[in-house]
Amino acid sequence: MNQQTSNLEEVKRAPMVAVMLIGAFVGLLNETLLATALPSIMADFGILETQVQWLTTAFLLTNGIMIPISAFLIERFTTRQLFITALSIFALGTFVASISHSFELLLAARVIQAAGSGIMLPLMMTVMLAIFPVEKRGAAMGMAGIVISFAPAIGPTLSGWLLEFFSWRGLFYVVLPIVIIAIIVAAIYVKNVTKQTFPKIDILSILLSSFGFGGLLYGFSSIGGHGPGEVSSGINGTALTIIIIGAIILTLFIIRQMKMNKPMLEFRVFKYPIYSLSLIITAIVLMALIGAETILPLYMQNTRDFSPLDSGLMLLPGAIVMGIMSPITGMLFDKFGAKWLAASGLTIVTATTFLFTNLSLDTAFSYLVIIYAIRMFGLSLVMMPVMTAGLNQLPVEWHPHGTAMANTMQQVSASIGTAILISLMTTTVANYQPDQTQLEGLTEQEAMAQVAGNAAISGYTTVFWLATILSIVGLVLSFFLKTKKNELANEKAA
Repeated sequence: MNQQTSNLEEVKRAPMVAVMLIGAFVGLLNETLLATALPSIMADFGILETQVQWLTTAFLLTNGIMIPISAFLIERFTTRQLFITALSIFALGTFVASISHSFELLLAARVIQAAGSGIMLPLMMTVMLAIFPVEKRGAAMGMAGIVISFAPAIGPTLSGWLLEFFSWRGLFYVVLPIVIIAIIVAAIYVKNVTKQTFPKIDILSILLSSFGFGGLLYGFSSIGGHGPGEVSSGINGTALTIIIIGAIILTLFIIRQMKMNKPMLEFRVFKYPIYSLSLIITAIVLMALIGAETILPLYMQNTRDFSPLDSGLMLLPGAIVMGIMSPITGMLFDKFGAKWLAASGLTIVTATTFLFTNLSLDTAFSYLVIIYAIRMFGLSLVMMPVMTAGLNQLPVEWHPHGTAMANTMQQVSASIGTAILISLMTTTVANYQPDQTQLEGLTEQEAMAQVAGNAAISGYTTVFWLATILSIVGLVLSFFLKTKKNELANEKAA
Protein backbone atom coordinates (compact mmCIF):
# COMPACT_ATOMS: atom_id res chain seq x y z
CA MET A 1 0.00 0.00 0.00
CA ASN A 2 2.88 2.35 0.76
CA GLN A 3 4.27 1.64 -2.69
CA GLN A 4 0.95 2.73 -4.21
CA THR A 5 1.05 5.98 -2.22
CA SER A 6 4.60 6.53 -3.39
CA ASN A 7 3.57 5.96 -7.00
CA LEU A 8 0.79 8.52 -6.65
CA GLU A 9 3.25 11.08 -5.35
CA GLU A 10 5.84 10.35 -8.03
CA VAL A 11 3.65 10.42 -11.12
CA LYS A 12 1.68 13.30 -12.56
CA ARG A 13 -1.92 12.38 -11.92
CA ALA A 14 -3.40 14.40 -14.81
CA PRO A 15 -1.61 12.63 -17.73
CA MET A 16 -2.35 9.22 -16.24
CA VAL A 17 -6.03 9.98 -15.77
CA ALA A 18 -6.19 11.58 -19.23
CA VAL A 19 -4.79 8.56 -21.08
CA MET A 20 -7.07 6.19 -19.17
CA LEU A 21 -10.04 8.38 -20.07
CA ILE A 22 -9.00 8.26 -23.72
CA GLY A 23 -8.69 4.47 -23.61
CA ALA A 24 -12.11 4.06 -22.06
CA PHE A 25 -13.51 6.68 -24.47
CA VAL A 26 -12.52 4.80 -27.64
CA GLY A 27 -13.76 1.56 -26.09
CA LEU A 28 -17.19 2.96 -25.28
CA LEU A 29 -17.30 4.92 -28.53
CA ASN A 30 -17.28 1.63 -30.39
CA GLU A 31 -20.48 0.50 -28.67
CA THR A 32 -22.46 2.91 -30.86
CA LEU A 33 -19.94 3.90 -33.56
CA LEU A 34 -21.59 1.55 -36.04
CA ALA A 35 -25.15 2.73 -35.26
CA THR A 36 -25.58 4.91 -38.35
CA ALA A 37 -23.36 2.59 -40.40
CA LEU A 38 -25.59 -0.47 -39.93
CA PRO A 39 -27.71 0.20 -43.06
CA SER A 40 -24.51 0.52 -45.14
CA ILE A 41 -23.12 -2.73 -43.70
CA MET A 42 -26.45 -4.46 -44.38
CA ALA A 43 -26.26 -3.40 -48.02
CA ASP A 44 -22.55 -4.30 -48.33
CA PHE A 45 -22.91 -7.85 -46.99
CA GLY A 46 -26.54 -8.46 -48.02
CA ILE A 47 -27.81 -9.17 -44.50
CA LEU A 48 -30.94 -8.33 -42.50
CA GLU A 49 -31.52 -5.96 -39.55
CA THR A 50 -31.74 -8.87 -37.15
CA GLN A 51 -28.32 -10.09 -38.30
CA VAL A 52 -26.50 -6.76 -38.41
CA GLN A 53 -27.58 -5.92 -34.83
CA TRP A 54 -25.12 -8.62 -33.72
CA LEU A 55 -22.27 -6.21 -34.43
CA THR A 56 -23.54 -4.22 -31.45
CA THR A 57 -24.90 -7.14 -29.45
CA ALA A 58 -21.72 -9.23 -29.77
CA PHE A 59 -19.67 -6.25 -28.60
CA LEU A 60 -21.89 -5.86 -25.53
CA LEU A 61 -21.99 -9.63 -25.04
CA THR A 62 -18.20 -9.94 -24.92
CA ASN A 63 -18.00 -6.92 -22.62
CA GLY A 64 -20.50 -8.66 -20.36
CA ILE A 65 -18.24 -11.71 -20.20
CA MET A 66 -14.96 -9.82 -19.70
CA ILE A 67 -16.05 -7.29 -17.09
CA PRO A 68 -16.70 -9.82 -14.26
CA ILE A 69 -13.23 -11.24 -14.89
CA SER A 70 -11.76 -7.71 -14.71
CA ALA A 71 -12.07 -7.62 -10.90
CA PHE A 72 -9.77 -10.66 -10.71
CA LEU A 73 -7.38 -9.19 -13.29
CA ILE A 74 -7.17 -5.83 -11.46
CA GLU A 75 -6.13 -7.63 -8.28
CA ARG A 76 -3.72 -9.91 -10.13
CA PHE A 77 -1.79 -7.50 -12.41
CA THR A 78 -0.46 -3.96 -12.12
CA THR A 79 -2.47 -1.03 -13.45
CA ARG A 80 0.13 -0.44 -16.14
CA GLN A 81 0.34 -4.07 -17.31
CA LEU A 82 -3.40 -4.49 -17.51
CA PHE A 83 -4.20 -1.18 -19.20
CA ILE A 84 -1.54 -1.51 -21.93
CA THR A 85 -2.56 -5.13 -22.60
CA ALA A 86 -6.25 -4.15 -22.85
CA LEU A 87 -5.43 -1.32 -25.26
CA SER A 88 -3.29 -3.65 -27.39
CA ILE A 89 -6.09 -6.22 -27.67
CA PHE A 90 -8.51 -3.46 -28.62
CA ALA A 91 -6.06 -2.18 -31.26
CA LEU A 92 -5.79 -5.68 -32.76
CA GLY A 93 -9.58 -5.96 -33.03
CA THR A 94 -9.79 -2.50 -34.61
CA PHE A 95 -7.17 -3.42 -37.22
CA VAL A 96 -8.95 -6.68 -38.10
CA ALA A 97 -12.26 -4.79 -38.43
CA SER A 98 -10.68 -2.27 -40.79
CA ILE A 99 -9.66 -5.01 -43.24
CA SER A 100 -12.78 -7.18 -42.87
CA HIS A 101 -14.30 -8.26 -46.17
CA SER A 102 -16.93 -10.60 -44.74
CA PHE A 103 -19.60 -10.20 -42.06
CA GLU A 104 -18.17 -13.12 -40.08
CA LEU A 105 -14.68 -11.56 -39.91
CA LEU A 106 -16.13 -8.18 -38.92
CA LEU A 107 -18.14 -9.86 -36.17
CA ALA A 108 -15.01 -11.64 -34.91
CA ALA A 109 -13.14 -8.31 -34.91
CA ARG A 110 -15.88 -6.75 -32.79
CA VAL A 111 -15.47 -9.56 -30.27
CA ILE A 112 -11.71 -8.95 -30.09
CA GLN A 113 -12.30 -5.21 -29.61
CA ALA A 114 -14.72 -5.86 -26.77
CA ALA A 115 -12.29 -8.23 -25.05
CA GLY A 116 -9.98 -5.24 -24.55
CA SER A 117 -12.71 -2.69 -23.96
CA GLY A 118 -14.31 -4.83 -21.26
CA ILE A 119 -11.21 -4.40 -19.09
CA MET A 120 -10.55 -0.68 -19.67
CA LEU A 121 -13.73 0.83 -18.22
CA PRO A 122 -13.79 -0.96 -14.83
CA LEU A 123 -10.04 -0.41 -14.52
CA MET A 124 -10.46 3.34 -15.13
CA MET A 125 -13.22 3.58 -12.54
CA THR A 126 -11.21 1.60 -9.99
CA VAL A 127 -8.24 3.93 -10.51
CA MET A 128 -10.51 6.97 -10.02
CA LEU A 129 -11.76 5.58 -6.72
CA ALA A 130 -8.18 4.79 -5.67
CA ILE A 131 -6.63 8.22 -6.31
CA PHE A 132 -9.46 10.58 -5.33
CA PRO A 133 -10.90 10.98 -1.80
CA VAL A 134 -14.67 10.65 -1.24
CA GLU A 135 -15.30 14.40 -1.13
CA LYS A 136 -13.70 14.87 -4.57
CA ARG A 137 -15.06 11.78 -6.29
CA GLY A 138 -18.10 13.53 -7.71
CA ALA A 139 -15.96 15.90 -9.79
CA ALA A 140 -13.56 13.09 -10.74
CA MET A 141 -16.36 10.72 -11.71
CA GLY A 142 -17.94 13.62 -13.59
CA MET A 143 -14.89 13.53 -15.86
CA ALA A 144 -15.38 9.78 -16.17
CA GLY A 145 -19.02 10.56 -16.90
CA ILE A 146 -17.98 12.48 -20.01
CA VAL A 147 -16.48 9.24 -21.26
CA ILE A 148 -19.29 6.93 -20.14
CA SER A 149 -22.08 9.18 -21.42
CA PHE A 150 -20.52 11.24 -24.21
CA ALA A 151 -18.64 8.45 -26.01
CA PRO A 152 -21.70 6.30 -26.82
CA ALA A 153 -23.68 9.49 -27.55
CA ILE A 154 -21.18 10.91 -30.06
CA GLY A 155 -20.67 7.55 -31.82
CA PRO A 156 -23.65 7.78 -34.21
CA THR A 157 -22.85 11.42 -35.08
CA LEU A 158 -19.17 10.72 -35.79
CA SER A 159 -19.99 7.69 -37.92
CA GLY A 160 -22.67 9.62 -39.82
CA TRP A 161 -20.16 12.34 -40.70
CA LEU A 162 -17.39 9.91 -41.68
CA LEU A 163 -19.75 7.90 -43.86
CA GLU A 164 -20.21 10.97 -46.05
CA PHE A 165 -16.58 10.62 -47.13
CA PHE A 166 -15.53 7.02 -46.46
CA SER A 167 -16.97 3.53 -46.35
CA TRP A 168 -17.84 2.03 -42.97
CA ARG A 169 -14.26 0.69 -42.74
CA GLY A 170 -13.12 4.31 -42.38
CA LEU A 171 -14.66 4.31 -38.89
CA PHE A 172 -11.95 1.91 -37.77
CA TYR A 173 -9.19 3.72 -39.68
CA VAL A 174 -9.91 6.80 -37.55
CA VAL A 175 -9.91 4.94 -34.22
CA LEU A 176 -6.76 2.84 -34.78
CA PRO A 177 -4.11 5.64 -34.70
CA ILE A 178 -5.73 7.12 -31.57
CA VAL A 179 -5.40 3.76 -29.82
CA ILE A 180 -1.77 3.36 -30.91
CA ILE A 181 -0.91 6.82 -29.56
CA ALA A 182 -2.72 5.98 -26.31
CA ILE A 183 -0.58 2.84 -25.92
CA ILE A 184 2.62 4.89 -26.29
CA VAL A 185 1.47 7.54 -23.80
CA ALA A 186 0.28 4.85 -21.36
CA ALA A 187 3.72 3.24 -21.43
CA ILE A 188 5.15 6.57 -20.22
CA TYR A 189 2.62 7.82 -17.67
CA VAL A 190 0.53 4.95 -16.29
CA LYS A 191 1.79 3.63 -12.94
CA ASN A 192 0.38 1.09 -10.53
CA VAL A 193 -2.16 2.60 -8.13
CA THR A 194 -4.36 -0.43 -7.48
CA LYS A 195 -3.77 -2.97 -4.75
CA GLN A 196 -2.47 -6.37 -5.91
CA THR A 197 -3.71 -9.22 -3.74
CA PHE A 198 -2.61 -11.94 -6.21
CA PRO A 199 -5.78 -14.07 -6.01
CA LYS A 200 -5.54 -17.64 -7.22
CA ILE A 201 -6.93 -18.42 -10.63
CA ASP A 202 -10.19 -20.31 -10.22
CA ILE A 203 -10.83 -21.85 -13.63
CA LEU A 204 -14.29 -23.08 -12.66
CA SER A 205 -15.38 -19.56 -11.65
CA ILE A 206 -14.12 -18.13 -14.94
CA LEU A 207 -15.99 -20.81 -16.90
CA LEU A 208 -19.21 -20.41 -14.91
CA SER A 209 -19.03 -16.62 -15.26
CA SER A 210 -18.38 -16.74 -19.00
CA PHE A 211 -21.10 -19.27 -19.80
CA GLY A 212 -23.56 -17.79 -17.29
CA PHE A 213 -23.36 -14.14 -18.31
CA GLY A 214 -22.63 -15.08 -21.92
CA GLY A 215 -25.53 -17.51 -22.14
CA LEU A 216 -27.96 -15.05 -20.62
CA LEU A 217 -26.91 -12.27 -23.00
CA TYR A 218 -26.83 -14.57 -26.02
CA GLY A 219 -30.26 -15.94 -25.23
CA PHE A 220 -31.90 -12.54 -24.89
CA SER A 221 -30.10 -11.29 -27.97
CA SER A 222 -31.31 -14.31 -29.97
CA ILE A 223 -34.90 -13.27 -29.30
CA GLY A 224 -34.38 -10.56 -31.90
CA GLY A 225 -32.02 -12.64 -34.00
CA HIS A 226 -34.62 -13.91 -36.46
CA GLY A 227 -36.65 -12.47 -39.27
CA PRO A 228 -39.96 -10.80 -38.32
CA GLY A 229 -41.94 -13.90 -39.19
CA GLU A 230 -39.76 -16.07 -36.98
CA VAL A 231 -39.66 -14.00 -33.82
CA SER A 232 -42.22 -16.04 -31.92
CA SER A 233 -40.47 -19.35 -32.67
CA GLY A 234 -37.19 -17.87 -31.41
CA ILE A 235 -38.76 -16.83 -28.12
CA ASN A 236 -40.46 -20.18 -27.57
CA GLY A 237 -37.57 -22.36 -28.63
CA THR A 238 -33.81 -22.02 -28.68
CA ALA A 239 -33.58 -18.54 -27.17
CA LEU A 240 -35.70 -19.43 -24.14
CA THR A 241 -33.69 -22.62 -23.57
CA ILE A 242 -30.40 -20.70 -23.68
CA ILE A 243 -31.74 -18.08 -21.25
CA ILE A 244 -32.77 -20.78 -18.76
CA ILE A 245 -29.42 -22.59 -19.06
CA GLY A 246 -27.54 -19.29 -18.68
CA ALA A 247 -29.56 -18.41 -15.58
CA ILE A 248 -28.85 -21.82 -14.00
CA ILE A 249 -25.11 -21.55 -14.70
CA LEU A 250 -25.09 -17.97 -13.37
CA THR A 251 -26.81 -19.16 -10.18
CA LEU A 252 -24.10 -21.80 -9.72
CA PHE A 253 -21.47 -19.08 -10.25
CA ILE A 254 -23.06 -16.87 -7.58
CA ILE A 255 -23.31 -19.77 -5.08
CA ARG A 256 -19.64 -20.60 -5.65
CA GLN A 257 -18.57 -16.98 -5.17
CA MET A 258 -20.52 -16.69 -1.92
CA LYS A 259 -18.70 -19.73 -0.53
CA MET A 260 -15.17 -18.61 -1.49
CA ASN A 261 -12.91 -16.66 0.87
CA LYS A 262 -11.56 -14.64 -2.07
CA PRO A 263 -14.22 -14.75 -4.79
CA MET A 264 -13.53 -13.75 -8.38
CA LEU A 265 -16.52 -11.39 -8.19
CA GLU A 266 -17.78 -10.24 -4.79
CA PHE A 267 -21.58 -10.55 -4.72
CA ARG A 268 -21.72 -9.37 -1.12
CA VAL A 269 -21.58 -5.83 -2.49
CA PHE A 270 -25.34 -6.21 -2.82
CA LYS A 271 -25.75 -6.14 0.95
CA TYR A 272 -25.39 -2.35 0.61
CA PRO A 273 -28.95 -1.24 -0.33
CA ILE A 274 -28.02 2.07 -1.99
CA TYR A 275 -25.40 0.33 -4.12
CA SER A 276 -27.99 -2.24 -5.27
CA LEU A 277 -30.55 0.50 -5.94
CA SER A 278 -28.01 2.52 -7.93
CA LEU A 279 -27.36 -0.47 -10.21
CA ILE A 280 -31.06 -0.92 -10.95
CA ILE A 281 -31.55 2.76 -11.78
CA THR A 282 -28.38 2.88 -13.91
CA ALA A 283 -29.50 -0.23 -15.82
CA ILE A 284 -32.86 1.40 -16.61
CA VAL A 285 -31.17 4.63 -17.72
CA LEU A 286 -28.69 2.78 -19.93
CA MET A 287 -31.49 0.83 -21.62
CA ALA A 288 -33.15 4.18 -22.36
CA LEU A 289 -29.89 5.64 -23.72
CA ILE A 290 -28.77 2.71 -25.89
CA GLY A 291 -32.33 1.95 -26.97
CA ALA A 292 -32.94 5.44 -28.37
CA GLU A 293 -29.55 5.53 -30.10
CA THR A 294 -30.34 2.21 -31.78
CA ILE A 295 -33.96 2.89 -32.75
CA LEU A 296 -33.77 6.55 -33.88
CA PRO A 297 -31.12 5.99 -36.63
CA LEU A 298 -33.22 3.08 -37.96
CA TYR A 299 -36.30 5.33 -37.98
CA MET A 300 -34.49 8.18 -39.72
CA GLN A 301 -32.63 6.16 -42.37
CA ASN A 302 -34.86 3.18 -43.08
CA THR A 303 -38.27 4.80 -42.63
CA ARG A 304 -37.66 8.48 -43.40
CA ASP A 305 -34.80 8.09 -45.95
CA PHE A 306 -32.48 10.51 -44.16
CA SER A 307 -28.74 10.11 -44.85
CA PRO A 308 -26.33 8.71 -42.23
CA LEU A 309 -24.97 12.26 -41.78
CA ASP A 310 -28.46 13.65 -41.15
CA SER A 311 -29.05 10.88 -38.64
CA GLY A 312 -25.79 11.66 -36.88
CA LEU A 313 -26.43 15.41 -36.87
CA MET A 314 -29.81 14.85 -35.24
CA LEU A 315 -28.04 13.16 -32.31
CA LEU A 316 -25.15 15.67 -32.11
CA PRO A 317 -26.72 18.43 -29.93
CA GLY A 318 -27.75 15.80 -27.40
CA ALA A 319 -24.22 14.39 -27.31
CA ILE A 320 -22.78 17.89 -26.79
CA VAL A 321 -25.24 18.56 -23.96
CA MET A 322 -24.22 15.29 -22.29
CA GLY A 323 -20.51 16.12 -22.61
CA ILE A 324 -20.90 19.63 -21.19
CA MET A 325 -23.14 18.54 -18.33
CA SER A 326 -21.11 15.56 -17.04
CA PRO A 327 -18.42 17.55 -15.13
CA ILE A 328 -21.04 20.09 -13.98
CA THR A 329 -23.22 17.28 -12.68
CA GLY A 330 -20.20 15.81 -10.88
CA MET A 331 -19.64 19.06 -9.00
CA LEU A 332 -23.35 19.31 -8.16
CA PHE A 333 -23.19 15.77 -6.80
CA ASP A 334 -20.29 16.68 -4.48
CA LYS A 335 -22.46 19.46 -3.08
CA PHE A 336 -25.98 18.01 -3.01
CA GLY A 337 -25.77 14.22 -3.45
CA ALA A 338 -27.57 12.04 -5.98
CA LYS A 339 -31.24 11.93 -4.92
CA TRP A 340 -32.65 15.17 -6.31
CA LEU A 341 -30.36 15.21 -9.34
CA ALA A 342 -31.58 11.74 -10.29
CA ALA A 343 -35.24 12.52 -9.63
CA SER A 344 -35.08 15.69 -11.73
CA GLY A 345 -33.21 13.95 -14.53
CA LEU A 346 -35.57 10.98 -14.69
CA THR A 347 -38.58 13.29 -14.76
CA ILE A 348 -37.13 14.90 -17.89
CA VAL A 349 -36.24 11.50 -19.39
CA THR A 350 -39.77 10.19 -18.80
CA ALA A 351 -41.42 13.23 -20.39
CA THR A 352 -39.17 13.29 -23.46
CA THR A 353 -39.37 9.53 -23.98
CA PHE A 354 -43.16 9.84 -23.96
CA LEU A 355 -42.92 12.55 -26.64
CA PHE A 356 -41.09 10.06 -28.90
CA THR A 357 -44.19 7.83 -28.87
CA ASN A 358 -45.70 10.35 -31.31
CA LEU A 359 -43.29 9.70 -34.18
CA SER A 360 -44.88 9.77 -37.63
CA LEU A 361 -43.89 9.70 -41.30
CA ASP A 362 -43.54 13.48 -41.30
CA THR A 363 -42.17 14.34 -37.84
CA ALA A 364 -40.03 17.49 -38.14
CA PHE A 365 -36.24 17.13 -37.98
CA SER A 366 -36.10 20.05 -35.51
CA TYR A 367 -38.56 18.25 -33.21
CA LEU A 368 -36.29 15.18 -33.10
CA VAL A 369 -33.20 17.31 -32.41
CA ILE A 370 -34.77 19.35 -29.59
CA ILE A 371 -36.51 16.47 -27.80
CA TYR A 372 -33.42 14.25 -28.02
CA ALA A 373 -31.15 17.04 -26.67
CA ILE A 374 -33.49 17.70 -23.72
CA ARG A 375 -33.63 13.96 -23.09
CA MET A 376 -29.84 13.75 -22.97
CA PHE A 377 -29.78 16.66 -20.51
CA GLY A 378 -32.02 14.62 -18.24
CA LEU A 379 -29.83 11.53 -18.61
CA SER A 380 -26.73 13.57 -17.70
CA LEU A 381 -28.27 14.35 -14.31
CA VAL A 382 -28.71 10.66 -13.57
CA MET A 383 -25.84 8.53 -14.87
CA MET A 384 -22.73 9.42 -12.86
CA PRO A 385 -24.39 10.78 -9.67
CA VAL A 386 -26.31 7.53 -9.20
CA MET A 387 -23.31 5.33 -9.98
CA THR A 388 -20.96 7.33 -7.74
CA ALA A 389 -23.48 7.30 -4.88
CA GLY A 390 -23.61 3.51 -5.10
CA LEU A 391 -19.84 3.00 -5.28
CA ASN A 392 -19.28 5.37 -2.34
CA GLN A 393 -21.20 2.90 -0.17
CA LEU A 394 -18.54 0.23 -0.58
CA PRO A 395 -15.35 -0.25 1.48
CA VAL A 396 -12.10 0.46 -0.37
CA GLU A 397 -11.10 -3.21 -0.73
CA TRP A 398 -14.32 -3.93 -2.63
CA HIS A 399 -13.96 -1.11 -5.17
CA PRO A 400 -12.63 -3.39 -7.96
CA HIS A 401 -15.56 -5.74 -7.39
CA GLY A 402 -18.04 -2.86 -7.11
CA THR A 403 -16.94 -1.27 -10.38
CA ALA A 404 -16.80 -4.66 -12.12
CA MET A 405 -20.30 -5.53 -10.91
CA ALA A 406 -21.64 -2.09 -11.90
CA ASN A 407 -20.17 -2.33 -15.39
CA THR A 408 -21.33 -5.93 -15.78
CA MET A 409 -24.89 -4.94 -14.96
CA GLN A 410 -24.63 -2.05 -17.41
CA GLN A 411 -23.52 -4.31 -20.26
CA VAL A 412 -26.11 -6.94 -19.39
CA SER A 413 -28.92 -4.36 -19.30
CA ALA A 414 -27.73 -2.64 -22.50
CA SER A 415 -27.48 -5.91 -24.40
CA ILE A 416 -30.75 -7.34 -23.11
CA GLY A 417 -32.48 -3.99 -23.52
CA THR A 418 -31.34 -3.58 -27.12
CA ALA A 419 -32.38 -7.14 -27.97
CA ILE A 420 -35.81 -6.79 -26.36
CA LEU A 421 -36.47 -3.43 -28.04
CA ILE A 422 -35.45 -4.71 -31.49
CA SER A 423 -37.49 -7.87 -30.93
CA LEU A 424 -40.51 -5.85 -29.81
CA MET A 425 -40.18 -3.60 -32.83
CA THR A 426 -39.91 -6.46 -35.36
CA THR A 427 -42.78 -8.37 -33.70
CA THR A 428 -45.03 -5.30 -33.81
CA VAL A 429 -44.18 -4.68 -37.47
CA ALA A 430 -44.83 -8.33 -38.36
CA ASN A 431 -48.24 -8.30 -36.65
CA TYR A 432 -49.33 -4.91 -37.97
CA GLN A 433 -52.83 -4.87 -39.43
CA PRO A 434 -53.37 -1.91 -41.81
CA ASP A 435 -56.54 0.16 -41.90
CA GLN A 436 -57.90 -0.65 -45.33
CA THR A 437 -59.90 2.58 -45.53
CA GLN A 438 -56.62 4.55 -45.58
CA LEU A 439 -55.52 2.66 -48.70
CA GLU A 440 -58.52 3.47 -50.84
CA GLY A 441 -57.65 5.31 -54.04
CA LEU A 442 -53.94 4.38 -53.88
CA THR A 443 -52.06 2.36 -56.47
CA GLU A 444 -50.71 -1.03 -55.40
CA GLN A 445 -47.18 0.37 -55.10
CA GLU A 446 -48.37 3.39 -53.08
CA ALA A 447 -50.43 1.14 -50.83
CA MET A 448 -47.46 -1.15 -50.11
CA ALA A 449 -45.27 1.85 -49.25
CA GLN A 450 -47.98 3.26 -47.00
CA VAL A 451 -48.44 -0.04 -45.16
CA ALA A 452 -44.67 -0.53 -44.73
CA GLY A 453 -44.26 3.00 -43.35
CA ASN A 454 -47.19 2.73 -40.94
CA ALA A 455 -46.04 -0.71 -39.78
CA ALA A 456 -42.58 0.66 -39.00
CA ILE A 457 -44.06 3.63 -37.11
CA SER A 458 -46.18 1.26 -35.02
CA GLY A 459 -42.98 -0.62 -34.10
CA TYR A 460 -41.13 2.53 -33.03
CA THR A 461 -44.16 3.75 -31.06
CA THR A 462 -44.39 0.48 -29.13
CA VAL A 463 -40.68 0.59 -28.31
CA PHE A 464 -40.86 4.11 -26.89
CA TRP A 465 -43.96 3.25 -24.87
CA LEU A 466 -41.96 0.49 -23.17
CA ALA A 467 -39.05 2.90 -22.65
CA THR A 468 -41.47 5.40 -21.07
CA ILE A 469 -42.72 2.78 -18.62
CA LEU A 470 -39.13 1.87 -17.68
CA SER A 471 -38.31 5.56 -17.14
CA ILE A 472 -41.26 5.89 -14.77
CA VAL A 473 -40.00 2.90 -12.78
CA GLY A 474 -36.55 4.52 -12.56
CA LEU A 475 -38.12 7.80 -11.42
CA VAL A 476 -40.00 6.10 -8.59
CA LEU A 477 -36.85 4.27 -7.47
CA SER A 478 -34.79 7.49 -7.45
CA PHE A 479 -36.78 8.79 -4.46
CA PHE A 480 -35.28 5.99 -2.36
CA LEU A 481 -31.74 7.31 -2.87
CA LYS A 482 -30.09 9.16 0.01
CA THR A 483 -29.05 12.79 0.22
CA LYS A 484 -25.55 14.15 0.88
CA LYS A 485 -25.77 13.18 4.56
CA ASN A 486 -25.57 9.53 3.57
CA GLU A 487 -22.31 10.16 1.66
CA LEU A 488 -20.75 11.81 4.69
CA ALA A 489 -21.84 8.96 6.95
CA ASN A 490 -20.28 6.45 4.57
CA GLU A 491 -17.02 8.41 4.54
CA LYS A 492 -16.76 8.06 8.32
CA ALA A 493 -17.53 4.35 8.08
CA ALA A 494 -14.82 3.86 5.43
